[in-house]
Formats: sequence, structure tokens, C-alpha cells
Amino acid sequence: MAREAALIRTLAVALVLAVSGCGGGSALATFPKKPPPSVRVPAFTHVVLVVFENHEASEIGGNPDAPRFDALGRRYATLTSYDAVAHPSLPNYLALVSGSTQGITSDCTDCIVPGRSLAGALAAAGKTWKTYAEDLPYPGFTGGSAGRYAKKHDPFLYFRGVADSRALRNRVVPLTQLGRDLARHRLPDFSLVIPNLCNDMHDCSVATGDAWLQAHVEPLLRSPELHGGVVFVVFDEGTSDTGGGGRIEALALGPTVRRGSRFTKPTNHYGLLRTIEDAWKLPRLGHSRTGTPIGGIWAK
Repeated sequence: MAREAALIRTLAVALVLAVSGCGGGSALATFPKKPPPSVRVPAFTHVVLVVFENHEASEIGGNPDAPRFDALGRRYATLTSYDAVAHPSLPNYLALVSGSTQGITSDCTDCIVPGRSLAGALAAAGKTWKTYAEDLPYPGFTGGSAGRYAKKHDPFLYFRGVADSRALRNRVVPLTQLGRDLARHRLPDFSLVIPNLCNDMHDCSVATGDAWLQAHVEPLLRSPELHGGVVFVVFDEGTSDTGGGGRIEALALGPTVRRGSRFTKPTNHYGLLRTIEDAWKLPRLGHSRTGTPIGGIWAK
């Protein structure tokens, strides 16, 4: 009996050490115990987050089929050590807006998570949000797919607080609404922009996604609505397991970005979420607490 108790104590200690990352475990490398120090981040007037699909950074940067990505990266800022956090797509989208994959390991379309998301944090701070999803049939649509629209790329609809509210579901709108909101000076504080399955490069070529970037993001950067704002362009995941989901292309664009700058520290979807939270003094959600915030690229 004494021997069994000693064995249990030994196993418990070993488990604690493993979970804490002792011995070079990956948990310590991915989620440090102490949050990285804060950096100066502008109090953005607007944040727009555009998400493409399934390419490593090496497949985008320097690719002759992606000249607009390269041009915008040179003009504004590239985040050179940016990783996705998981495979497949959906866990990464959930991470971007909640600081957690919420235990989801698939591209389920009927799952609902009870956790907090950026939608609730923004509302509590008196800020507005919308998702602009290309080919979404109508505002608040909750189906798994429609044409080239895929719910697995539309993360707010997975949170119970949004899914159970018609008013909040109706903030998920077709991409065509973006132009009208810009013209009417009604761009929300936070916008998540989701191209369809072709234009996000999931089903179509890099050149197709690059052309979409030119057609939709460049006019946005010229809009007076973006004065004081920023556009982040990232990919949901790559094709490797670097960082958990691949080393991906990531850009910070707009008038608040110092031109020709680079952010070289390792960061990921959690670091991007923390950057948005720090800009607006929002509570840190999930692993955004240990995400590396993006600094040193902002115009004074």
C-alpha cells in the first residue's frame, strides 16, 4: 500500500513537470508562464482583419503570382515570424477571435462553444463589430455552406452568445455590405472580412487571391473611413506544423503603420488578438494573455 502511494506521488510530480513544460516541453514554448511585456499600440479608430487560406509564408512572399502582397508588405509592414496555431481551419479562426481553439479539432458546422469571444468584449466596451463574408446568402445565415461560402471560416457564429441572438447574428453580413457601410460612414470599429473559398486561395490559385486583395483591400486603404485605422491581412493556417499550424504570411497595412517596417519577433493569432485588445484596453481572452503583441511598426 505504501509502495502504491509513493508511486502515485511520483507520477503526480512527473505530470506536473510535464504540464509546466519542464524538460523542454512544447507547452512552455507555446504558452509562457509570464505574459510578454506590453508595447505601444495606437488606439485604432478601426481594425479590419482579412483572412486568407492554407498557404505558408514561403508560398506568398516573393511569389510572382502575388505581386500585391509583396507591394503592400514593402509599403507598410510584414510580420515575418507569424504562425498559425492549429490545423484545420476552424480552430484558427476561433483562436483569432477568442484566444482559444475552444477544444475544436475539426471543421464542424453544427458545433457551438460557450466561451467568450471578441464580440462580447467589444460590446462591453461600447464598440461595434461585423463580419463581412463573401457569398453569404443573407445576414445571419447559419447554414454550413452556400455556393463558395463556408461557415467554418465564419467564427463568431460558433459562439452561443452570438448564435442565440438574432440581432448579433445579423451582424454577420454579405461582403457586398462593406462598400455600402464605407460610403455611409458606418464602418464598425472591428471588421472581420472573409473572402469566399476561391478568392481566399483555398480552392483557387495564389494569383486569384492576389487579385482579390488588389480589388478589395487597396480601395479600403484609400477610404477616409480608415484614417487612424489598420488592416491586418493573415492566413488561417499553412501546410506545415510550425507553431502548431504553419508559418504564414501576415501584413499590417494602413495609415497607422510605419512604412517599410518589419516585426520580426515570433507571434501568432493570439498575439494579434492581444494587439487589438491592448489598443482598445479590452480584457485579454484565453491565450492572448501570453501572445506577443505587435509593436515597433506603428507610425508616431
